[in-house]
Amino acid sequence: MKLAKERGSFPNFPLSLWPQRNYSELRNAMVTTIAPTGTISIIAGCSPGIEPLFGLGYVQKNVMRQGDELVEVNPLFREIAKRKGFYSEKLMRRVAEKGSVQEEDEVPDEYKSLFKTAYEIDPVWHLRIQAAFQKHTDSAVSKTVNLPHSATVDKVKEVYLLAWKLGCKGVTVYRDRCRQDQVMNIGVKS
Repeated sequence: MKLAKERGSFPNFPLSLWPQRNYSELRNAMVTTIAPTGTISIIAGCSPGIEPLFGLGYVQKNVMRQGDELVEVNPLFREIAKRKGFYSEKLMRRVAEKGSVQEEDEVPDEYKSLFKTAYEIDPVWHLRIQAAFQKHTDSAVSKTVNLPHSATVDKVKEVYLLAWKLGCKGVTVYRDRCRQDQVMNIGVKS
């Protein structure tokens, strides 16, 4: 607001929503945003924000340098498995190959529920989370709705329509294996 006093408000200020929100001046049209953090978070070993885990085990390819791959098994899942007594190297190998624990008998149901991945979460819930954050963000929220390879055109249409109905300013839909080479793949055998 100090800059607005010195240099004036952005040109479209009078026609924007800001005066209705009791602002008398504002230098920037948008003041909050949520940056895309998916790949950055993997490299940094931290949370990707509102994105669910892509997979508990996966391979990320570097599309710029052919042959470069990052193979990952979620460290928190590994730690919990050790602490709760269901860890085994065989289980970790299967998680790396499949990217999921949903069909693993030795993993207790409470951890199956906790460690659902992007493809295992209904698109409606992806969008509800995005919409919750959109309410408090000026620009579009960066979020991907991951769909299985079997997703139809109608399913993709449903996702876009629901995103619009929920007030999302944008949405990204990615259908697994819709491209010959994709940046992220579930498991090491994808």
